[in-house]
Amino acid sequence: MHSLPRPRRSRLAPGLVPVAGLVLALTSLVGCGAEAQGPRLELSAAVPDEVPDGTVLRVGDPATQVALEASGLDEELDVDVEWANITGGPKTLEAFRADAIDVGSVADIPPLFAQWTGTDIKIIAARETVDPLEHPTYELGVAPGVKVSSLEDLEGKSIAYSPGQAQGALVLRVLAKAGLTQDDVELVEMASVDDAYVLALGSKQVDVAPLGQSLVGSYLAKYEQDGGSTVKPGVRDDAWTLYTPTSVLQDADKAAALQDYVEVWAQAQQWISEHPDEFAQAYYVDHEGLSSEDATRITEALGEFEVPTSWDDVIARHQETADLLATEQDHEELDVADLYDRRYETAIAAALGGGQ
Repeated sequence: MHSLPRPRRSRLAPGLVPVAGLVLALTSLVGCGAEAQGPRLELSAAVPDEVPDGTVLRVGDPATQVALEASGLDEELDVDVEWANITGGPKTLEAFRADAIDVGSVADIPPLFAQWTGTDIKIIAARETVDPLEHPTYELGVAPGVKVSSLEDLEGKSIAYSPGQAQGALVLRVLAKAGLTQDDVELVEMASVDDAYVLALGSKQVDVAPLGQSLVGSYLAKYEQDGGSTVKPGVRDDAWTLYTPTSVLQDADKAAALQDYVEVWAQAQQWISEHPDEFAQAYYVDHEGLSSEDATRITEALGEFEVPTSWDDVIARHQETADLLATEQDHEELDVADLYDRRYETAIAAALGGGQ
């Protein structure tokens, strides 16, 4: 059932369009990555323990790739991995639809939108931040000349809004915390791709935009002297997942490969938290090209991660988010528990020794 439509104060920013040509770019990956399917596996059946020789897993998660290589944990993988430099919800979903990757790493919103837009998926791992309110994933960037020092100051402001991404859900959560509704602000629809939100703030296309921690430093370096600033969102925004098309889990060989991968993935997330300086150098400096100072600032801002070995609380919070989006964006209601494949919860718990 759908909620009744409600009025929206939103517009599409001029000059900002979805990523062009992504599907064409992905088609080059399809032929080289795809291989014959393994035996069919029912979703209710146990995941095989052994990964058959020659099984290839196509993964879009460059941060974990770097962590595995820097830590040496890549030697623990019993599956051949083809890495794709694909991040973010829109690009990952396009890659799924082009059959270019088997699993992607995203926040909690892209799996919901995949399901809402006809791509049947399952979540196979989750990650959280230790002390998430003190270490937000995003900060609210405020354009030069705009006065926002508290969440209540958002009233009447134009805010960059990407409905299908984590940034969009964050905006809705922030408005609710401030006691505001969509009718109290102007939501400007634009995808958060690369530095699009930094440019939108700098050119004053919007007053406010949620910026990932990797963009906060560059935004302030460019615009703080002109009055640009940031404000912490004051709400949790730390949910992170691995998700995969359901069809991949119905391939017994791929399902086994995913089990092997999530076990080592969980260990890699722990390594990132325990070795922040090494990860900062390997990923943010060597891979992303940032300065050492920016890399250190990002890792300190993001804090430590933990991989829950019980998903009960994760699913409950995800359900609250899905309910919020269903109401505010007129989506079909979802039972989020159906999106989680808890066979992998058990595998992760075993890999981490039963818990944190």
